[in-house]
Amino acid sequence: MNLCDFETDNTKSCVVGSEVPDATKGEPCCLGIDEAGRGPVLGPMVYGICYCPLSGQDRLKDMGFADSKTLTEEQREKLFEAIAGAGEFMGWTIHILAPNAISNCMLRRSKYNLNTLSHDTAIGLIQRTLDSGVNLQEVYVDTVGDATKYQDKLKGIFPDLDITVTPKADAKFPIVSAASICAKVARDRAVKGWTFFEEKDGNSISRKFGSGYPSDPETKKWLASMVEPVFGFPQFVRFSWSTASKILDDKAVPVNWDDEDEDEKAATPSVMSFFAAKGEDPKQKKHQYFQERFLHTVTDFGS
Repeated sequence: MNLCDFETDNTKSCVVGSEVPDATKGEPCCLGIDEAGRGPVLGPMVYGICYCPLSGQDRLKDMGFADSKTLTEEQREKLFEAIAGAGEFMGWTIHILAPNAISNCMLRRSKYNLNTLSHDTAIGLIQRTLDSGVNLQEVYVDTVGDATKYQDKLKGIFPDLDITVTPKADAKFPIVSAASICAKVARDRAVKGWTFFEEKDGNSISRKFGSGYPSDPETKKWLASMVEPVFGFPQFVRFSWSTASKILDDKAVPVNWDDEDEDEKAATPSVMSFFAAKGEDPKQKKHQYFQERFLHTVTDFGS
C-alpha cells in the first residue's frame, strides 16, 4: 500500500489500489465496502473496498477476516499482507478523504453532510471498479444512516447489481471484513506518517494527540494547545467538528465575513480590496490570500 502521494500532499484526497486480478474480469465477483475514521476529529476518513470471484468466498473465510475494530494493529497488518499476497484472485482500493476536504464539504452553503459524503465516496468506488473491467455482481455495504434508504439509493444507481446494505456488515460478510482491514490499515498508516506542513524552521507539533476521538481527554488537550489565534488548527484537524469549533470559539479571535450590499460596497471599500490589483476580483483575491497565508505561515504550535 503506497501512500506516497497522500503523504506528499495531505491537503488533497487520494485513491490508491491494487492491480485488477485477471480472475475478477472473467468470473462473477462480489465486493465489500467499509470505512475507517468516521468519528475522529483528527486525521482522514478512509473508505476501502475488496473484491474477488464468488467462487473464492470459501478461501476468504479461511483467511480469518474479522471486523478491523476488534483486531490489534499487528493483526490488521498481517491480514492486509494476506490480502496483498492474494493478488491473483483478490483486488482492493482505498479512498483517503483528507481532513480539510471533509470539513470543506460539510461547511458548504448548500447542505452536504457526512452521510452524503460517505455515500458519494462508496458510489465512486463501485463505479471505479466497474470501469476497471471487474465482472461485479454482488455488493455488500456496511450501512451509513438508514440501511433501507441507502440500499434503495444504490440500487437506483446500479440496477444490474445485487446490493445488500446492512448494519455490522463487517461482521457478517468476509469480503466486507477484508474491506474494513484495508481501510483501517490505510488510516493507521496515514495518521502515523502524517506530515505537518505547519512545521517549519525548527517549530514542532506534538504527536501526543491520543486516539483522535472527540471524547478523548488527551485529544481535547492537544486541540486546545494547537490553536493559533488567527489561523486556527493544523490541517490534521477536522475543523467542522463541534469539538474543534467550540475550542476555536473560546481561544481564537472572532472573524466576521459579512455579505455587504451594493450601497455598503459603494460607501466603504472592503479591506480585501487593498490586496487586489486593478481589475482583480477582491473576493477571489481574499480567498487566495488567506489560503496561501494559512498554508505558509510559520507558527510555533508547541511541543
